[in-house]
Amino acid sequence: MIKKLRKAVLPVAGLGTRFLPATKATAKEMLPVVDKPLIQYAVEEARAAGIEQFCMVTGRGKTALVEHFDVAFELEATLRDRAKSDALAALHGAQSEPGSIVTVRQQVPLGLGHAIWCARAFIGDDPFAILLPDDLVLADKPCLAQLADAYYETGGNVVAVTEVPHEQTNRYGILKVGSDDGRLVEVTGLVEKPDPKDAPSNLSIIGRYILLPKVIEYLALMERGAGNEVQLTDAMARLIGEQPFHGLRYEGRRFDCGDKVGFLEAQIAFALKRPDLADAVHAFLKNYV
Repeated sequence: MIKKLRKAVLPVAGLGTRFLPATKATAKEMLPVVDKPLIQYAVEEARAAGIEQFCMVTGRGKTALVEHFDVAFELEATLRDRAKSDALAALHGAQSEPGSIVTVRQQVPLGLGHAIWCARAFIGDDPFAILLPDDLVLADKPCLAQLADAYYETGGNVVAVTEVPHEQTNRYGILKVGSDDGRLVEVTGLVEKPDPKDAPSNLSIIGRYILLPKVIEYLALMERGAGNEVQLTDAMARLIGEQPFHGLRYEGRRFDCGDKVGFLEAQIAFALKRPDLADAVHAFLKNYV
């Protein structure tokens, strides 16, 4: 029996050093794309996939991430008094159900695998999604909802994958591929940031995963991998052969918002999808290109 997917882990303990000085006193996940912070895009995407419970793996200075999803009584009262219904509706989109968001601390930066291990009590014996807010996907059907369909179809671990230039494989977790129907790819191996000459393919994992809880057993071994960190990719590789494991070629366009150029491109792409902004953005772009 395939268990319902209800939980998501969001690793958000990073310092955001590539965006200093903007992230000196602001969590990088609170940086807005158009008018919505990255963390809200991730939570809304998860909700669209049926996620009901969230665990944010945080670090020092990250309290704003939880406060963003709280009720702001004074602000809402002011907006109601001033008949700002559109602004009030925008606020309500960020609110969460009571008790649906919990946090745990990753006190030391030991890698993504360590961050997921920190959420082990939240995960328990349930399947869970992982969303990295730095990866923003513009898609007609949200990326995690596509991944959830694949999970219910296969009953196993599923990761979102995309093709990258072969010379950039040393930046990503790369798949070794078995059968491939053009949508679902059988994963026969995983390598974290391989040198291009050693890469088994150019299919890269992006920041969307649905995993079965057994991965926590391997993360608990605290084995160090690339960068002397506890790598999630290494723990996932141990699952291959024990459980179904597939990559999904998702439909949509991914923006790396942990990179300045990717973040700027996302601003433009998401603005152009907004009926209230598209014409104005098209007009001003003509001044620069």
